[in-house]
Amino acid sequence: MDFKNLHMNSQAKYIITGLLIGTVIIFSIALISVNNIQNKLDNNYTEFAQLITKTAAMSASDIKNNENTNAKEVLSRKFADFIDNNEDISFIEYKDINNNILYTAKNDKLPENDKTIINVSSPVISDDKIIGSVSLGLTGNGVKLISASAKKTLFSIFILTWLTFTLILLINFILMSKELSKLYKGVKQIATGKFGYKLESEHMGELTDAFNDMSKILSNYEEQNIEQLTLERNKLEAVLMSIINGVIVCDNFDNVVLANSAALNMLDVEEKNLLNTKIQDFTDTHGQKCFLEKIEEFKDTPLNIIEIKPIEFNIEAGKKIIKAMISPMFSKQQDYVGYIIVLIDVTRETEVNKLKNTFISNVSHELRTPVTVLRTYIDTLYNNSDDFDEETKKEFLHTADTEAKRLHTMVNDILDFSRLESGNICLKKEYADIVELLEQNINSIKILAEEKNIKINFEKAGDLPKIPINIESIDRVIRNLLSNAIKYSDNGKDILVTVNLQENGNFVEFAVKDNGIGIAKEHLDKIFDRFYRVENATHTVKGTGLGLHLVKLTVENYHNGRVIVSSKENEGSTFTVILPVNVKEDDLV
Repeated sequence: MDFKNLHMNSQAKYIITGLLIGTVIIFSIALISVNNIQNKLDNNYTEFAQLITKTAAMSASDIKNNENTNAKEVLSRKFADFIDNNEDISFIEYKDINNNILYTAKNDKLPENDKTIINVSSPVISDDKIIGSVSLGLTGNGVKLISASAKKTLFSIFILTWLTFTLILLINFILMSKELSKLYKGVKQIATGKFGYKLESEHMGELTDAFNDMSKILSNYEEQNIEQLTLERNKLEAVLMSIINGVIVCDNFDNVVLANSAALNMLDVEEKNLLNTKIQDFTDTHGQKCFLEKIEEFKDTPLNIIEIKPIEFNIEAGKKIIKAMISPMFSKQQDYVGYIIVLIDVTRETEVNKLKNTFISNVSHELRTPVTVLRTYIDTLYNNSDDFDEETKKEFLHTADTEAKRLHTMVNDILDFSRLESGNICLKKEYADIVELLEQNINSIKILAEEKNIKINFEKAGDLPKIPINIESIDRVIRNLLSNAIKYSDNGKDILVTVNLQENGNFVEFAVKDNGIGIAKEHLDKIFDRFYRVENATHTVKGTGLGLHLVKLTVENYHNGRVIVSSKENEGSTFTVILPVNVKEDDLV
């Protein structure tokens, strides 16, 4: 039963109860009133009978005093008229002092069923002496008529009163039902959150005013509360949105109630497709419900353990590797209200770790090769030098020298990488002639180029100014670019080195262009990464994967320059280095 029906039934019970109580009270009062009237009528009738008897006694006394009068005849005449004129008298009887009946008469006009209900006697006194008595019998017809009339009138009055009372109750019930309906409607509006709803009633003034005041207070409180909640939510969302890591908030029923933009980007999902859904239903790149198993594990683990050691696992979303951590969420009262999933993009770290492992593997292999060659050739010369002629010995020594240089280069690359990556070193810069440095490196590396029948062409644009550089590190950059051009060029393909001024003479640009195997488009944005090597050349060209990373690190981090690469597969590559002509004096160390 709803609120409205409950109050209507209560009001109906109230009306019925009121009617019953009112009826009992009204009829009780009516009965008491009738009894009181009847008693008063009986008392008055008795007094009336005594008065009539005294009157008859006085008449008898007068007759007695008149000796000449025939008393019996006079009494007969007087009392006959007396009886005929009064229907209440059933008989009259006159006795002397000796109690002898001198005269008696009955009212023959009365019906047989009218009985005497009152006998009243009164002494006959003459000269202050009792000379006899007069007795009257009364039927009570008069009082009966008066009593019946009084009862009818009284009961009519009380029935009218009862009807009036009932009508008042019914009108009150109708009015109250109408007002209760209004009140019910107002309460229902408040219950549904429509604070500020106003009642209009003429019959419940104070109650209406109190309700309207309450509604207004609730409306004001709601506005303040909503503003405060909105402010707090906006603060929370602002904080969450500014966090670089992804954050997903789930309630106690696993529904996603909040997710910041970082989380949406990491999972590559739109907000409308994630919010208000079960987090267990989210599928990764492989179509697996990647959160399902870990959420179940989280729920099966005691909260005191989860607080100390959150559950961690990795998921894949597109090309991203994401580390996820699940932690419980508590209210201010320390009640468990859900959990938070923090997402961290570890794609870069994962790739670096993979590259590190590849690097270690490659370096181990690369180091093992020259060490094995050196050990083999040196051991052969040491133990069997007498068996070889001078030409063979020189060949052996040349091979050992080449492998030693190669070993030295790899070790230097690793050491330089370690130093430059730390960021704690300052490279001493001085103004040097970049053209001269390029020519020196071209001349020193021509031997390697000639082994593959490669010609290195050098072009310069007029006189170029000296630029502030660390000669050793830029020398390594040039040597690295030239050696790579030779490594990745086929036999007989030329290499072009150019140098010129750019941007109104504020920068010097030199470029190394080969006509080798080139670099596929998907590798271009990664070739400067640490330990990265193009897979199609890994098994044909030896190296550690640090050369180009050191080039970019040296030019951009320590010389405020830029390194640009352009390449097409099977058409060759061009590496361009741009260095500033002038720097602040404070930058010269």
